[in-house]
This record gives sequence, structure tokens and C-alpha cells, in this order.
Amino acid sequence: MAHKKGQGSSRNGRDSLAQRRGIKKYGGELVHPGNILIRQCGTKWRPGRNVGMGNDYTIFSLVDGTVYFDQKGRRINVQVAEA
Repeated sequence: MAHKKGQGSSRNGRDSLAQRRGIKKYGGELVHPGNILIRQCGTKWRPGRNVGMGNDYTIFSLVDGTVYFDQKGRRINVQVAEA
């Protein structure tokens, strides 16, 4: 008679690690060049002034300054810090 093995714990128990996506620096925070501001899938948030976007849609700072959002919170910019 056909039957399955009991319990099945040896076949389960695998899972991938979380991707850790989301906003890493919020409005008003100080950033330096290269700091990651947002990790995302696609362009949920779009890059603005003094901000670059990697080929995996990671948004990062290009200058020293302060983060701020506009376009109803969907575009992220960096205001240059006065020296």
C-alpha cells in the first residue's frame, strides 16, 4: 500500500533570509556620500537632487547633507550641507 513517511520534519525547515528592504534614512537625518537611503524593488521611491540610483533600485546619497522628501513623500532628495 502506498503511504507517506510520517512527520516530515527532515524535508521541511528551509527558508530564505529576509531582504531588509525599506527606508534606511528618514527626513531630517544627516547623510554622507555613499550612504544608502532606501532599498526597494522597483521605483516605489524615486531619486531627486543629489541622490543616485543603483541597478537594483537602491537609492544612495551623492553629497553630505540632510535628507528630505517631496512629491507627497515619493521622491527623496539631499539638501547640501553648508560648509
